[in-house]
Amino acid sequence: MEKLEKKDLQKISGGGIGIGLLIGAGIIFLIGVIDGYMRPLKCN
Repeated sequence: MEKLEKKDLQKISGGGIGIGLLIGAGIIFLIGVIDGYMRPLKCN
């Protein structure tokens, strides 16, 4: 295994998709919480 220097680590790109998915999941969760608070439905 090769040890990467700091300049080599800065050249690596990626991970943007994971951040986008995390933000999207947070928004959907907040919409669900607000929807559940505004019009609560009983469980069957």
